[in-house]
Parts: sequence; C-alpha cells; structure tokens
Amino acid sequence: MRELRYWILLPLCLLSIAVSSPPCAANEAKLTDLTITNTADNLLVHLRVQGAFRPETAQALHSGVPTTFTFRASLYETRRLWLDKGISEITATHSLIYDALKKEYTVARSWEPGQLRVTRSFEEARQWMTSVERLKVATLDQMAKGKTYQLRAKAVLSQLTLPFYLHHVLFFLTFWDFETDWYTVDFIY
Repeated sequence: MRELRYWILLPLCLLSIAVSSPPCAANEAKLTDLTITNTADNLLVHLRVQGAFRPETAQALHSGVPTTFTFRASLYETRRLWLDKGISEITATHSLIYDALKKEYTVARSWEPGQLRVTRSFEEARQWMTSVERLKVATLDQMAKGKTYQLRAKAVLSQLTLPFYLHHVLFFLTFWDFETDWYTVDFIY
C-alpha cells in the first residue's frame, strides 16, 4: 500500500515541477552591451538583448500576431547608510508587426515618436526590436557631480498582443512571455 502511494505521488510531483519550471536556459534572453553616455543636457543609455526571438515567437509573428518588447531603465543615487534615492524610471516599448501580403515588417519604437521603420528583412527587423540607442534616462541637472549612481535595466520580451476575443481561446500564449534579469551598472557622475 505504501509503495502504491509513492507511485501515485511521483508522477504528480514531476508534473508540477514541469509545469512550474522556467523556460530552458538555452533560450534565455539577456541584456548585453549596456552603455551609458551623455550629451550636454541628458544621460543616455544604449543596450541590446540577446536570445530575444524564440522559434515560437517568430512563428506567431509570421502568423500575424503582433509582438511587443518593453525595456525598463531606472536611475538611482546610491547612498551608503540610507536607502537609494530614485532619480528616474523610463519605459520604452518596441512593437513588431508582419504584413504577410506585402511581406514587410513594421517596427514602432515609443521613444522615436512618429517614426515607423519598415523592412522586408526579418534579421533587420529583429535588430531594431532588440536594440535601444540613445534612450534618454534623465537630465543632467537631476544629478550632482561626484555622487555615485546606479542604472538598472531590464527587458520584458515576447508579449504577444492578441485581439480581445482570442484571449480566451489562445490563453496558452501567455506562456511565451519572458523577461531578462536586471542588469545594473554603477558609476560616478
């Protein structure tokens, strides 16, 4: 009787682990090439994401499902004996749509208002989706010279946006959502 109980519990435990475990590490997305620069007035960030396009995401995109990537960046003044002081939080969104009739990819970036990028190359569209250049994080007058700051960045990838009526039918698509770990850079201004 005791052995029978173990044979019943073992498959249930394995099933719960398989359902709750994160996606395979081989397809793990991560931020790379994070660089902080400045102009005369603004602090800017540049970054790229590796491993952002999974085969399921590309297949859904070519089936007509739009894809959205969201990038988050936060700037903090680090203080030794006190909590870090938040300076700014920025969210940038990239949206990708494939038009099967024209065989074109259209990329819209929230931090480049009014500019739609159109290409027939999936590789070029993927590069536009996975890179951020010259994103304004803060103005330099929000910062004090000689103080230590920390920039934290993260990307939330493959948020497939569906029409309302498909949310109930294709509920399993939410499993394609994934995000990178926070990437932090400490610097002195």
